[in-house]
Amino acid sequence: MRLRAWTSCSLRCLLLLLIITITALTSPVSADGDLRPCAETDYYYQYTECDGTGSRWRVTIPHSPGSCSGLPPPTRGTDCSFSCPAGKFLEMSSQQCTSCAAGSYSLGSGLRFDQWDAVPAGFTSLASFFDAGPNGEEVQTCNSSSWTPQGVYLESNRDECTVSLVYAVHLEKQGSVSFTYQYPDNNIFFEFYVQNEQCQEMAQTDDQKWIKITSNGEWDTHTVSLKSGTNILYWRTTGILVGGKMVKPVLLKNIQIEGVAYTSECFPCRPGWFSSAPGSSSCQPCPSNTYSVKGASSCTPCPQHYYSREGWAECKVRPPCSETDYFQIHTACDSEGKTQVLFRWVEPKICVENVTGAVELPVTGQREDCPPCNPGYYNSNDSTCLPCPPGTHSDGTYVCVQCPAGTEPVLGYEYKWWNVLPANMKTSCFNVGNSKCDEMNGWEVAGDHVRSGAGSSDNDYLILSLRVPGFKVPASLSGMTGGEFGRITFVFETICSADCELYFMMDVNRKSTTVVESWQGGQQKQSYSHSMTRNASVTYTWAFQRTNRAADLRRHVSDVVKLYSISVTNVVDGVASACRACALVPENSRRPSSSCVPCPPGFYIDRDTNRCQECPRNTHLTGRHTYGEDACVACGPASVSTKEHSRCYSDCLFSHTENNRTLTFDLSALSAVVSLTIGPSFTSKGTKYLHLFNISLCGHEGRRAAICTDNVTDMSSKDEQSDAAQLVSAVDSFICQSTIIPADGRGFRGAISSQSISLADTFIGTFIQVSKLVFLSPSAASCRRVMFSLSLCFITTNPELSL
Repeated sequence: MRLRAWTSCSLRCLLLLLIITITALTSPVSADGDLRPCAETDYYYQYTECDGTGSRWRVTIPHSPGSCSGLPPPTRGTDCSFSCPAGKFLEMSSQQCTSCAAGSYSLGSGLRFDQWDAVPAGFTSLASFFDAGPNGEEVQTCNSSSWTPQGVYLESNRDECTVSLVYAVHLEKQGSVSFTYQYPDNNIFFEFYVQNEQCQEMAQTDDQKWIKITSNGEWDTHTVSLKSGTNILYWRTTGILVGGKMVKPVLLKNIQIEGVAYTSECFPCRPGWFSSAPGSSSCQPCPSNTYSVKGASSCTPCPQHYYSREGWAECKVRPPCSETDYFQIHTACDSEGKTQVLFRWVEPKICVENVTGAVELPVTGQREDCPPCNPGYYNSNDSTCLPCPPGTHSDGTYVCVQCPAGTEPVLGYEYKWWNVLPANMKTSCFNVGNSKCDEMNGWEVAGDHVRSGAGSSDNDYLILSLRVPGFKVPASLSGMTGGEFGRITFVFETICSADCELYFMMDVNRKSTTVVESWQGGQQKQSYSHSMTRNASVTYTWAFQRTNRAADLRRHVSDVVKLYSISVTNVVDGVASACRACALVPENSRRPSSSCVPCPPGFYIDRDTNRCQECPRNTHLTGRHTYGEDACVACGPASVSTKEHSRCYSDCLFSHTENNRTLTFDLSALSAVVSLTIGPSFTSKGTKYLHLFNISLCGHEGRRAAICTDNVTDMSSKDEQSDAAQLVSAVDSFICQSTIIPADGRGFRGAISSQSISLADTFIGTFIQVSKLVFLSPSAASCRRVMFSLSLCFITTNPELSL
């Protein structure tokens, strides 16, 4: 107690001595007494360091010591935890909060980083690699990896290096940090954590440390509370690139920290921005065709023949118009069934037409006949296409016809003519760095295809979406248990001179968007198919980006993606282009509302009676076909069918007769799931990875018991996975493979499992193979091996392709 009192007394004495010394230094007395009195412009105020009680003093500091006399004496300062609200600053002479003038802003007790032309002062980008090379050597391939400024946001590395963005800040009171981010790709880890000044990681929940995945193009905000004192903030990314796959980087912007010391001045708005009213907490970008200088309270219009983009600090000369400044569209059908090609300037138009070397807008094309209606639609009297009524069908060229008795309409969407965009499709445009194209169409119809639009910049995302309210398996197929509720198939091509990218995505039940497949660069005309294994509403989205590099000039406006046709089966509110045979309702049935009845699982429709008949023993229903006994396909050698005739499998028992001798094999040991690990292997940058195989060849009543699961989403979030993620993260098969990245030294909770694929999902049969072993005697040279034959069907690009 005595020591504590002596220490407190000593601190007060030292503080008093400091104040007396400063007063003596800042109040010089001339021998002749002819110094002028000090004016307010001769000095400024500053607070002393806070003492142990949270108190401080306001002292006067002269700009030129000894140039004047009569400096104000030290006075008690505000409490150390005091701060002004946003839009105000602490005016030191009165020690009162004062509103910022127009043309400036203040965050009060906060810091904001929203300019990323360069990495701001105080931030550091550190690259490291946790794995040793194949021979134990230190890997030095990450020296060039870093967070990269991109104007309005910061972009993470795209490689497998671990790169940390670090910022240290001292808080006078408890505060927080928040930041806006995009994190669309779970093949890169993104975590945020805080350390104290002893480099000890502060306690955080998994939800605070591991950042939630966002939809493609969606910005989200993450907020973490901070304690008073020194806080070292880390934004860390690590790519998972086994197999050479490119990842989409993490984007970061608008970092804001609350709880720092008071601010004694307001910050001027940067060039190209302004604040029009006093007391602003932020500045706004100048609109297009205006500009501003630093500290502006308003924006100045550009001179004639000059232009600017939003937030520009200067105007540029408008260039002559060229072929890249316009695009073509097709008009909707008129009352005479005619359409024509129109040309439109890319908006906002920045080029000029009446100068040397400029091109003019092409003339409107000739009126042409409209394409037919899409299947399931008919042409009305006013040349518009209307959906066929329930129970009818049309191929789009004739009136709708009632389906005959014993048949049902094949419901779905089939779009192959593009005069207008279907009512359940929407198009949009967005850019991660600006809002210039928000009001533009991302895609345009073009007769026999729909194509990406012009956009406003080469790095715009051009979006096309198709909404499906749900799926309904028709009565004729309801007996099948293959797990497919519907299927989307589309034909497309990309024509690109740059590094364009096309993403195909799905959003199940409006929860989160997942990338199903993507293509980079030019792609020849091809078909892609994807199965829907749940009865849920889904939005399919196509997103096209010409390049991810931001630039003021348009260089790749001719790069385009074309969608020729889109087909979705078994849609709840779909239309029909044809009818399919179905099982008739029994005469004694009380189902007057329908002439069709669903067959039980494993039953087919008899051609003669149109009644349900069970498939023969050891046969299975294949494809999406149940009409006629030929729909039941015989199982392969030594295989049996499930009770529902949904698939064939081995029951682990096998008999083989040769030369009046029967060999019986009990292969029950092969029913258990066996795991096999091969490796390690190393990527070009030295990442160590293993291949894990899960194998189960027989038994389980035909259920594919070998399961491989990606745990990337589990590692980066404790939230339950989205519906869409559940559809693509696990693979069930007879043989499946996962790529495993060990957790050694990487700071993850466990090993990483990714890129899970099926190697064998269809059982073909079991047979004997006889081999001659030349190193054995002739009597023992014949070796009989039991062979399991399996296949993998690729249902993405070609449903008929098997391996």
